[in-house]
Amino acid sequence: MTLFEELKQGCAEDWRAYTQHDFVRGLGTGELPEEVFRQYLIQDYHFLIHFARAYALAGYKAAGIEDLKRAKAGMAAILDVELGLHIDYCKGWGLDEAAIRLAPEADACIAYTRYVLERGMAGTLLDLHVALAPCMLGYAEIAEWLLQQPWLKRDGNPYTPWVEMYSSAEYRDAAAEERAYIDALAARETPNAERRADLARTFREATRLEIRFWRMGYDLAGVAPD
Repeated sequence: MTLFEELKQGCAEDWRAYTQHDFVRGLGTGELPEEVFRQYLIQDYHFLIHFARAYALAGYKAAGIEDLKRAKAGMAAILDVELGLHIDYCKGWGLDEAAIRLAPEADACIAYTRYVLERGMAGTLLDLHVALAPCMLGYAEIAEWLLQQPWLKRDGNPYTPWVEMYSSAEYRDAAAEERAYIDALAARETPNAERRADLARTFREATRLEIRFWRMGYDLAGVAPD
């Protein structure tokens, strides 16, 4: 069993609430209110910036040149590619970059991103990646779960590009690589039971903060979930 699978099993109820949230189901059925999704897109821009900061922190926490190279590649991918793609995607939803930058960061975004950075500062490279795992690895699992649902709507669904992005071979490969890296970091530490329990707490709290991130879109749009 990978460490990621162990961590998921340790908070199965929270993990299900996150990966099968009303927001996620709305993406699959196409019934998610569009204003809720726009609010999510705005906050996801802020999240990406802090994700880049997390990779910068990973560089500081690096134990050697390979860790440094990985941190550099992750940071470059966000700053040089993903932010630009996100801005282009947002334009299709009537959101321009200036408006997104001026939008205040929501409490739920602050809570999750600062928690990730705090765990990275206080702990090791493993703590940082475990705190990030619900995001990067969770999105891959969410997209895969949606593809398995008989009620998934593809044609005429404005959220189909989102599902396709996170179910793409490229994203699946990146997620698999991240799972393997987390296992490699764990192998370096050979964490005992107490240490594994600490990692489980971090993963569980990060998962709960991801649930709040889904809820945030509804709150900012003033819309109640179904």
